[in-house]
Amino acid sequence: MFAVIKTGGKQYRVVPDDVLEVGKIEGEVGSIIQLNEVLVVGGDTPVLGIPTVAGASVAVEVLDHKRGPKVIAFKKRRRKNSRRKRGYRDEITVLRISEILTDGAKPTKGPRPKKEKVAKEPAKEADAA
Repeated sequence: MFAVIKTGGKQYRVVPDDVLEVGKIEGEVGSIIQLNEVLVVGGDTPVLGIPTVAGASVAVEVLDHKRGPKVIAFKKRRRKNSRRKRGYRDEITVLRISEILTDGAKPTKGPRPKKEKVAKEPAKEADAA
């Protein structure tokens, strides 16, 4: 099953367990959010929305908030000693698709538990005599 969602002025084709980067969405890291602008729900019998599919939503888990790569806008006017350099970085939210919901259903899956870091024991040195 797949879905086409719209967020941040862009459209994404998603399946469960996909990880994607979208424009900034409000939500704490580790929380589950529902995206309600679903344009298409696919599968054996695809359902097209006019403009959105009624009762369909996509449950996503917020993995991280970060900033994208720096984009430089450099303008130069030849022989006029005029130039301007401006840069910016987009705010990005990293999402994992938990499940695709239809008929107004609520999310059944919670956030995944975080993996604990296991401290490695220092290697025992063998003294060769």
